[in-house]
Amino acid sequence: MKTIPVVLMGCGGVGRQLLHHIVSSRSLHAQLGVHLRVVGVCDSKSSIFVSDVLSMEFDDKFLLELCQLKSNGSSLLTLSTTSGAEYQVLTSSDSATKLIDIAALLGKSMGLALVDCSASSETIGVMKQVVDLGCCIVMANKKPLTSTMEDYDKLVSHPRRIRHESTVGAGLPVIASLNRILSSGDSVHRIVGSLSGTLGYVMSEVEDGKPLSQVVKAAKSLGYTEPDPRDDLSGMDVARKGLILARLLGWRINLDSIKIESLYPEVMGSNVMSVEDFLDNGLLLLDKDIQERVKKASLNGNVLRYVCVIEGSRCEVGIQELPKDSPLGRLRGSDNVLEIYSRCYSEQPLVIQGAGAGNDTTAAGVLADILDIQDLFPEK
Repeated sequence: MKTIPVVLMGCGGVGRQLLHHIVSSRSLHAQLGVHLRVVGVCDSKSSIFVSDVLSMEFDDKFLLELCQLKSNGSSLLTLSTTSGAEYQVLTSSDSATKLIDIAALLGKSMGLALVDCSASSETIGVMKQVVDLGCCIVMANKKPLTSTMEDYDKLVSHPRRIRHESTVGAGLPVIASLNRILSSGDSVHRIVGSLSGTLGYVMSEVEDGKPLSQVVKAAKSLGYTEPDPRDDLSGMDVARKGLILARLLGWRINLDSIKIESLYPEVMGSNVMSVEDFLDNGLLLLDKDIQERVKKASLNGNVLRYVCVIEGSRCEVGIQELPKDSPLGRLRGSDNVLEIYSRCYSEQPLVIQGAGAGNDTTAAGVLADILDIQDLFPEK
């Protein structure tokens, strides 16, 4: 039996779903000869660790209770009143030091999987340190891999010990497929994809003649968008995914190297207009332009899609006209689609399609990544 000690950073929707997946998969993992031993969980304000990371773990009942606590909006600090001999609760200022100590203790002996399901750039410092301590890092968080090239080089300096499939396309095998192509010596010359379930839904709905304002409000009510839909409509999330793919291809570029088309003007930004004002008034002003672009594309036999394009020396994200009968043109709903063109896939691209959003799918991708590194951990 292989035992993998796990520390989770980020206990939002994806983090909580990951803990649920770990608990519900115990019997399957036992059959596979692997056990995930959760020894620590961190949120933005606090952390909780078992008192002895060498031998103890949080039991499944406690993990589910912790998930319930977080889903109610409470901080892990509320557990401090019951903190006893079995675990300790720390504030955020002490959490990083504790994490490094645990990494130093476990990294060179039984190993540690540090899992980042947060949406914060504040995890970068800790992860840069633990990679040199023999630890593995698994990420759904895009921000560490889209930081400076210096940060990126440090994080990927031990490629066998890093997995980040869920940073692009949730649980879809995008990173693994691209890595397999590249490691075979095949040269990739073009990547184009719809990498936002939210924007995929929006563009396919406006194609049917619905006003953008109506579609965005519907997407928000369905839970497809962030609380402020402008976080999706800005294109920044897609740009981060594009940067991760470009860097995998060896491009030495930063986020400001990417041309990004936002679906709203700066005068409707969050520093100028409230969310309510944007939804009630701002969006209505965007309807006409999008409707005209949809109509023009239709006259050309095309459809509009919000895509990321990596080709030649350009990496850009924005609205493009695409043939109706192409994989991207046929895209409906919130699915992601990625087309990879290479020497071996020159005429017909490698197409990866499926659910590219959602806590369940993303957490499943993270769990698969953790299991993918099990060979790096000793048998007991």
